[in-house]
Amino acid sequence: MCGIIGIFGEENALNLIKKGLKIIANRGKDGFGVANEREIDYKNTIDELSLSSKNLIAHNLHAIVNHVLQPISYGDSKLVANCEIYNWKELNLKHNLNARNDAEMLIRLIELLGFDNALKEIDGPYAIAYWKLNKVYLARDLIGIKPLWFTLDNFSFASERKALIGLNRGFIQELHPRKILEYDLEKKSHRVYQRPFFRIGKNILSYSRIKKNLEGLLVSAIAKRIPDQKLGLLFSGGIDSSIIALILKKLGVDFECYSAGLEDELLKYPEDLAYAKKASKLIGCKLNINTISRKEVPEYLKKIVPLIEDNNVVKVGVAIPFFLASEKAAQYGIKVLFSGLGSEEIFAGYDRHKRALDINKECLQGLKIMYERDLYRDDVVTMANTIELRLPFLDNALIEFALGIPAKYKINKNTTKFILRDLAKDLGLSRDIAERPKKAAQYGSNFDKAITKLAKSEKKKKSEYLAKFYPKNFKLGVLFSSGKDSNLALEIMHNQNYDIRCLITIDSKNKSSYMYHTPNIWVAEKQAEALGLPIIVKKTHGNKEEELYELKEAIREAKEVYEIEGIVTGALYSRYQRDRVQRIADELGLKTFNPLWHINQVEELKELIRKGYEVIIVSIGADGLNKDFLGKKIDEKTIAYFEKLEKKLGFNPAGEGGEYESLVLDGPLYKQKLFVDDAEAVIENENTGFYIVNKILLKDKNSENNVA
Repeated sequence: MCGIIGIFGEENALNLIKKGLKIIANRGKDGFGVANEREIDYKNTIDELSLSSKNLIAHNLHAIVNHVLQPISYGDSKLVANCEIYNWKELNLKHNLNARNDAEMLIRLIELLGFDNALKEIDGPYAIAYWKLNKVYLARDLIGIKPLWFTLDNFSFASERKALIGLNRGFIQELHPRKILEYDLEKKSHRVYQRPFFRIGKNILSYSRIKKNLEGLLVSAIAKRIPDQKLGLLFSGGIDSSIIALILKKLGVDFECYSAGLEDELLKYPEDLAYAKKASKLIGCKLNINTISRKEVPEYLKKIVPLIEDNNVVKVGVAIPFFLASEKAAQYGIKVLFSGLGSEEIFAGYDRHKRALDINKECLQGLKIMYERDLYRDDVVTMANTIELRLPFLDNALIEFALGIPAKYKINKNTTKFILRDLAKDLGLSRDIAERPKKAAQYGSNFDKAITKLAKSEKKKKSEYLAKFYPKNFKLGVLFSSGKDSNLALEIMHNQNYDIRCLITIDSKNKSSYMYHTPNIWVAEKQAEALGLPIIVKKTHGNKEEELYELKEAIREAKEVYEIEGIVTGALYSRYQRDRVQRIADELGLKTFNPLWHINQVEELKELIRKGYEVIIVSIGADGLNKDFLGKKIDEKTIAYFEKLEKKLGFNPAGEGGEYESLVLDGPLYKQKLFVDDAEAVIENENTGFYIVNKILLKDKNSENNVA
């Protein structure tokens, strides 16, 4: 891995380039280069760079394949790349390109085939900037393993967001992995166009043949990533890292394993370390362990939380052992580190996969959002220690094959990743290691417990405690319906320190819309007032599929006006809603967050009560409900009744099947409480009706003032 950066249209571009390179200096220390329209300058240190122009691209090198400095020029084109192209030698020979390494091959391939067609041929992760005359193209691999950020205000790009923040750039965006950005330097305009993603396949082979083919693809994915130097492996003693270790051992590779955990006399020895010791001994590989005490954790948090630019409790909890293991590997001179990341997604390793109606669709969805949830964190953590991370489970050929494996071979009798575990046993991995249940890194390493205790010592929640190391996460817009799910999703993301910039509401005339909540939707504006948040409301006739146009325009407006970077939904199980929002977000280059996805429906209702929400039912449409439920508050008795209906009739307790709709009158984030001043019940038949709210009053929680 390397670091890339570009500054355009700036009088002091060289000073900005130098400052940006220093911010991401750990991404590569083997050489530095800068290029303008005509020349390239290579130096051993950043301060020695002297090439000046209003338009500059630059690179810091982490050499793995030969020592070819960048930027690279070819004809009237220049390129900076953070890439590992595993089939570069084959392409080099096939097209007679005479390149010395993968980046040099890439610019020559682009010149030969064109930008889009060249990307279709390469195998491996990349983030690249290709500059030809007045056009600059930005692209990254489809999964988003290699990071790339940009800003259109004074067009700039960099490998890490913090570099652009440090240069006081404007609205900074992460390039969506399925997008290519083309910028015209003369017109100062841009266009973004979509790229196709992986598709779910259908494998009709026998189980034994599927397993055999899987073995071949997994061995190939590992083998092609082996560097010509000593290799490290992040090792937890779980199925993913253990099967990689086993295959590396069979291939005769020189490698060592690295693990990390918290040692605390008040806590049990970290489970991951115990399993790592056991598994490494059984496999016969050397294990190096990095442990710290609870007292040392805050000092590491000062480094790690700003490094990953996120104070999300889960992300931080995973990042700590990852950082410590990488730190240990760096001390042993390791420049390439393998990780088992991605196995959960392609082989269905999470609990949510057990509850999924279509396991492979859930796997595909997980792959789409990995770049936001895991990949940037893991990239910057390893690169902070000047180590390149390689991910065999996110190999293109392996992903394509895995998305065609029948669901019954992924989850079998409640066992996740069944086929991978079965293959591991065939290869000689012991049963207890192969069948070890998943243990999230933050728990297996004990660092979540450390954060919990440190937060309690300051009388704070974990998210509040971590916020002092990095104040705010991404800027988000919330798809807001006025009902319980969108309200709870909003609160969850707020409590995780995300910056909620606005609410987005669609007012549909189609009262039978599959996509939108319609009863009393006008109240959403009153709720926004009570929450102290701006709201964007778009009206739609509600024709199926056409109603998505207004949603896209509303989200586009939120991005332009409030500079949101992602969208929050309250979806629980409805793929119909989630997938359509995901598609729009992809088109607009935004992230998606579904914090309630596959949550237990009864537990969601109980959580609302525990948190102090006041929720009433405003429509009914199912057996077991009648006019007495209209306007009724959801309480413990209501929940108990819904549980009975669930067992008897298959009723959805959260109402996501259209059984009922809700309206929130109060909640933890509300600065004012809503009161229904005028309403009427309208009954269509015994089990169908609406509670129409005609007038709402707002009352400050700390005063008696009412506002109509």
